Amino acid sequence: MKFKDFLAQHAVFTVDELDHFLSDQGTGNPSTRSSLLAYHRKQGRILRVRRGLYAVVPRGMDPASMTVDPFLVAAKMTEDAVLAYHTALEFHGRAYSAQWRLTYVSAYRSLPLAFQSHEFRSVPVLPSLLAKGEEMFGVARHNRSGVELRVTNHERTLVDALARPDRTGSWEEIWRSLESVEFFDLDQVVAYTRLLDNATVAAKVGLFLEQHREPLMVQATHLDVLRKLRPKQPHYLTRGRPKSCRWVKGWNLMVPAEILDRSWEEAL
Repeated sequence: MKFKDFLAQHAVFTVDELDHFLSDQGTGNPSTRSSLLAYHRKQGRILRVRRGLYAVVPRGMDPASMTVDPFLVAAKMTEDAVLAYHTALEFHGRAYSAQWRLTYVSAYRSLPLAFQSHEFRSVPVLPSLLAKGEEMFGVARHNRSGVELRVTNHERTLVDALARPDRTGSWEEIWRSLESVEFFDLDQVVAYTRLLDNATVAAKVGLFLEQHREPLMVQATHLDVLRKLRPKQPHYLTRGRPKSCRWVKGWNLMVPAEILDRSWEEAL
């Protein structure tokens, strides 16, 4: 395989991937890699995203004006990157609105990156998942332009979005995005919720499923499991104890009125 073949199969690539390719070709000398990168950057065939990360420039395109697929960049930020939260909703075509920030889960520290019109930011793997060795629960693999991406599936994304709304958006954004999904594997939703060992999250998921019981075909058994995990004392659905909350007894949650009243629909 020639280097041009490598480029044809790697729309975005890391230096580590290039090193593996060169080693397989019997030319794993660091100077060879440096020369290749310098030459093809000068020729306008590749574009430096950040140190150790490059994007291929399609023939006929100007490196200064081309747009690199942000999902591919996020997927290559670390070797274990998983697209999650609002970024997963966008990837699945379920986000109510687009965001300029892309979020990925990783066990590695990675500085935020501003590239083109996006910001790429990592968040750590949840301790409860690490403790159980379940970091990849609910993670699906997808191929995009020859690049393999790891993305949280609809079920995990539902729970994650409710657990950490600060990584997803406003309540209107979260509710409208999740409501665009016609089907969830509810057994998997409940199983993932249980893995998190968080009573407030269990109550949030239960509240959402109860509100959408008919369209999502939620069974009493699903709600019963979540209800057993709810907090024993009233908990606030959001951090900071916002005003205009009402107590939802069935889930022991103090819920913002905008969610219960769906106030965002008043503007329609």
